[in-house]
Amino acid sequence: MKILQLGSAFWASKTLLSAVELELFTKLAESGPLEVAQVQSAVGLHERSARDFLDALLALGLLQRSSDGRYTNTPETDLYLDRHKMSYVGGILEMMNGRLYRFWGNLTEALRTGLPQNETRHGEPDLFAAVYAEPARLELFLGAMTGLSLPTARAIAGTFPWSEVRTFADIGCAQGGLTAEIPRAHPHLRGIGFDLAAVQPVFERYVAQQGLEERVTFQTGDFFKDPLPNVDVLVMGHILHDWSLEEKKLLLRKAYEALPTGGALIVYDAMIDDGRRENAFGLLMSLNMLIETPAGFDYTGADCRTWMAEPGFQDVRIQPLQGPYSAAIGRK
Repeated sequence: MKILQLGSAFWASKTLLSAVELELFTKLAESGPLEVAQVQSAVGLHERSARDFLDALLALGLLQRSSDGRYTNTPETDLYLDRHKMSYVGGILEMMNGRLYRFWGNLTEALRTGLPQNETRHGEPDLFAAVYAEPARLELFLGAMTGLSLPTARAIAGTFPWSEVRTFADIGCAQGGLTAEIPRAHPHLRGIGFDLAAVQPVFERYVAQQGLEERVTFQTGDFFKDPLPNVDVLVMGHILHDWSLEEKKLLLRKAYEALPTGGALIVYDAMIDDGRRENAFGLLMSLNMLIETPAGFDYTGADCRTWMAEPGFQDVRIQPLQGPYSAAIGRK
C-alpha cells in the first residue's frame, strides 16, 4: 500500500544514510566484491545486523550480489557514493544524516509554530553562524553543497552559452563545486568563488585538487553587505531559497547593479512547478527551509521571473536542468 510505503520511507532513507556514514560504498569500490563476513570486518558491522543490512541495500537497488554471495556496488552507487571519485555526491547525504535527520523529527512543531527546528531550537546560533563557527561542521556543510550542486553544475555548463562570455562568479560558492565545474568544461573561462572568509581555505584546497587554481580564485565577501564581483555572469545557486521575500529581492537587485550591460544572472534552485503539483522535491525542500531558516522558502519559476523583472532583468527564461532543478536566466 502506497500510504504505508510512504509512512515507513524513513527506514530506507536511514539505511542508505548509515551506509554512507560507514563508507560502505567507498570500501566496496576499493576492494571489489566481498562476502558478508568480509564486509562485516571492513566497515565494523555486528554479525547480527550484517546480512539483513546488506540485503536491504540490495533490495533497495543500492548493491548487487553475485551468485556466490559476494556484494558489490551498483554502477550508480559506484559513481556517486565512492568518496574518492570526483562524481561523489555523498556530502549532502552526510549532512542529512549528521544534522537534518534529527531536526525533521520536529516537523510538526515547525508547522504549528513557523519556527526553525535546527541548532537554534537548542539555544545555539542560527544555521549559518553555527555552521561557520565550527571548522568540522563547516567542512561537512560545504561538502554537502558540492554533492548537491555537481549534477546541476554540469547541466548549467552544458546549457548556457558560455562561449559568449569570459568571466563569471559563483555567489555563495561553498566548497567550489560549481565554480570549478564550469571552467573545467570551458577552458577559456575564469571564475570567482564569492563567500565568507571562513570558506576560503576549504575552497582553495578543493580548487587545487581539481588543478584549476590558475583560473579559479576566491573573493571574500558577504553578499548582503559587500559589492558583488564585477564579471560577465553571476550565478546564485541554493541561495535565494534561504531568505525572506524582501531579502530575495535585495539580492536580485544587487546582482542587477553589479552586472555590466548585456551581463547575465543565473539563479538555480529546485524550483517548484508553476502549478505546485508535481515537483515534490522542491516542495519538500521548502519545508526543509522551514526547518532550517527563520523566513526562507522555495518558489516557482513564475515567482522568480516576476522578482527578476522588478530591477530590470530582461527576457527572463526558465531552463530545466536535471532532476527537480531549474534555472532562471535573465540579462541586464
